[in-house]
Amino acid sequence: MTHKDRIDQLKKIKEKALMAGGEAKIARQHEKGKLTARERLEYLLDPGSFVEFNMLLNHRETAPGDGIISGYGTVAGRVVCVYSQDVTVRGGSIGPLHGYKMYKTIDRALEMGVPLVGLLDSPGGRLPKINESETVHGKVMEKAGTSVFYPNTQASGLVPQISGIMGRCAGISVYSAALTDFIFMVDKQSEMFITGPSMVKTVMGEEISFEDLGGAEVHCRLSGVADGRFSSDQECLDNIKELLGYLPANAGEKPPVVNMGDSADRLNEDLEDIVPESPKRPYDMHRVIHSIVDQGRFFEIKPEFAGEIIVGFGRMNNQVVGIVANQPIVRAGCLTVDSSDKQSRFMRFCDCFNIPLILLVDTPAYMPGSAQEHAGIIRHGAKVLYALCEATVPRIVVVLRKCYGGGNLGMGVMPGLGTDLVYYWPTVEVGIMGADASVELYFGNEIRNSENPEELRKERLREFTEDYANPMREISANWGIEDIIEPRETRKVLIQGLRLLSSKRRKKAFPKEHGNIPL
Repeated sequence: MTHKDRIDQLKKIKEKALMAGGEAKIARQHEKGKLTARERLEYLLDPGSFVEFNMLLNHRETAPGDGIISGYGTVAGRVVCVYSQDVTVRGGSIGPLHGYKMYKTIDRALEMGVPLVGLLDSPGGRLPKINESETVHGKVMEKAGTSVFYPNTQASGLVPQISGIMGRCAGISVYSAALTDFIFMVDKQSEMFITGPSMVKTVMGEEISFEDLGGAEVHCRLSGVADGRFSSDQECLDNIKELLGYLPANAGEKPPVVNMGDSADRLNEDLEDIVPESPKRPYDMHRVIHSIVDQGRFFEIKPEFAGEIIVGFGRMNNQVVGIVANQPIVRAGCLTVDSSDKQSRFMRFCDCFNIPLILLVDTPAYMPGSAQEHAGIIRHGAKVLYALCEATVPRIVVVLRKCYGGGNLGMGVMPGLGTDLVYYWPTVEVGIMGADASVELYFGNEIRNSENPEELRKERLREFTEDYANPMREISANWGIEDIIEPRETRKVLIQGLRLLSSKRRKKAFPKEHGNIPL
């Protein structure tokens, strides 16, 4: 066979590999409104930037790539390692070669110090044929699907890892995704579960659909497993691209600086109108966030889960920041079991990847009641304290309106937790508990026994608010408060603080293997 014959043969083999499971199976994907595995990578990556790993593995078994496409490319000019599982080849199931390509891609991302994006669409481990074990050339593969969790874990905190759940996933696919930093899903298309509906029915006698068991809505609203759901493959991939724009390539770098064209001296004249004076009146904290970040651009994480707290990424003076904020229109902004998990995980991610933290505080403290206590609010709340005390990135707190009792702990207001700068608005109400509860505790008997209880209650409430819950009094005695600022100065003051803290050095921790966070 001549060189030309060999080259022609290679071209035909690669052309066939590009067609994966064939035209009929590709057409079925398109009929469902889904992109193919290769089309997803083409959409995600910059045109012409994709370089594939092991394209021809298993091509002689009519399973090109063994059901997964892997390699590297660029997103907005920055290198990322990627893989995309292909349901048109052996259903996307994970055999030894498939698992090896997953492992290799994560390993390569770790070695090169670049982000990993995995697009998962797989039922999990491939069932071997009768009398066939998971071997290749007679040897059990060490770096296969069953061990892919090792490189996921080694990469954690060193390079960002993002998972897109693009179809029905179970087993290895969901566990690997769960070890990554962010999980995005496609509504009415993505599913995640450990055991499917048939097994649930067999074992538990429970009838449930795939969607109700592990659909995107379930994991974005109820379980909190996923970080966002989107209407199509394209929207999901667009958001992965946008998220990557906020993240550094690895833990040794700072996030990318992008000129947003917004003034560092811009005042927030609208904030006085957005935030009501009365601590009992709700408002949407999103409006505050959009006012202070560059050009109002905010990328929210887990927007549907634990809505009482908001977390996400924005920019201030072109620099990426992580924002954690109480949401007064959901559960009055109380801290809960779910909000604690959401908050602590986000803060730890920011601390891993050199992203300063901004905390916007307006909370009546932890949600009371037996439901929260029995769900383990002590343990979950302790995660937040651990994350706050562990973090070494710059951290600035602004208390907008109220912060009582344990809220001062959970939002990093209390001195000694490692917060660098704390600012109050002049309308802040502070104390162990709210003014109403404090007045009842201290003056309840006097009020009830008076000739005019209602008038006396109002008078005692006014006195208490002015004398004890007043931030002007607090700052006189509390060295932990940097300053009281006007609401309109919020953005400007935060940017000044970030400028000061930009050269902050990480404090050396006590020597140890690692801590033991109360998981």
